[in-house]
Amino acid sequence: MGRLKYIFIILLLISLLASSGCALFRERSSSHASGEPINPEWQPLYIDEEVGSALLASELIERVAPIVVSIFTEKVTYDIFLRPVPETGAGSGVIIDPKGYVVTNSHVVEGAESVEVILSDGRSFEAVNWAADSLTDLAVVQIEGEDLPFAHFLDSSLKKLEELEEVIAVGNAFALPGGPTWTKGVVSYLGRSIEMSNEVVLYNLIQTDAAINPGNSGGPLINMAGQVVGINTAIIAGAENIGFSISTDTVIPVVSELVKKGLVSFAWLGVLITTVTPAIQSQYDLAIDYGALIIELFPPSPAAEAGLKELDVIVEFGDEEIKTAEELVTAIRSHEPGDKVEITFWRGEEEMNAEATLIQRPSP
Repeated sequence: MGRLKYIFIILLLISLLASSGCALFRERSSSHASGEPINPEWQPLYIDEEVGSALLASELIERVAPIVVSIFTEKVTYDIFLRPVPETGAGSGVIIDPKGYVVTNSHVVEGAESVEVILSDGRSFEAVNWAADSLTDLAVVQIEGEDLPFAHFLDSSLKKLEELEEVIAVGNAFALPGGPTWTKGVVSYLGRSIEMSNEVVLYNLIQTDAAINPGNSGGPLINMAGQVVGINTAIIAGAENIGFSISTDTVIPVVSELVKKGLVSFAWLGVLITTVTPAIQSQYDLAIDYGALIIELFPPSPAAEAGLKELDVIVEFGDEEIKTAEELVTAIRSHEPGDKVEITFWRGEEEMNAEATLIQRPSP
């Protein structure tokens, strides 16, 4: 028993280390369940054109509860003797179309062989298709429904979230029966970036102190008007109420591509980068105190072909000034494969320029 206990402790430590934050930003590939479009002609109805008014608690629950679903998955893993072992999982989702399109997290459906969606009224549906993007941790699950209630997402161009604004996380916490769990809090930070245990970096996240528990993944973060402002995705283990939601700035365009194409097209530069901080500047003896430092290049890649090298610091990408690694990631993803982009960077004491032709992100 002593040896088994020791092995368990080591595995636990490895798990905790793998889930800790990291400042490196790697352009990763994504995976999707089927690769088949859900509906190439889809016209979304769920994006509101105006900011809602604050609701009473009873009104908010009446409006939001029907659009939150529970998601249960089954997949097969193998033990050390290569024997198949059934494995189940649980998460949450939010309906975005009356025909039965449900937004959730990629990690909720990752590797699943079957996906079951249970509505708030108890009806159960087997998913007929799903498409996922691990780079943004978003997925769309299709069930065969009609005239289903659907969520209302708030486009941030109408109103920006503000720190200390009240929000509510809703979801299938711990797969408890009887309906969704509601936890209220505030927006505690905007624009946070974290690295997940699978080395995927999620950026432009909403940090909230509204409690997000296992099973909440994929559920909505809503404002006091009942409009979805984010999709709950992660927590920091051991912290007190530090949870993260994917902003609708990311969700809306990614969901559109998943429904219409079955995958997300992202441009790719081919770099591993980190933000230049005072400590990074001192460690690498850099000439400037801002920008995105290239830690690693992936040849062949647009960055390598453009002549960029490790320890170059990118400070402009196209027409955008780059002060952080997050800003460079956002700038890259705002382009399409095939775009030619002017890059300004520092190499040692010299400011230099290069042109890179971005390509489609490689498959896993």
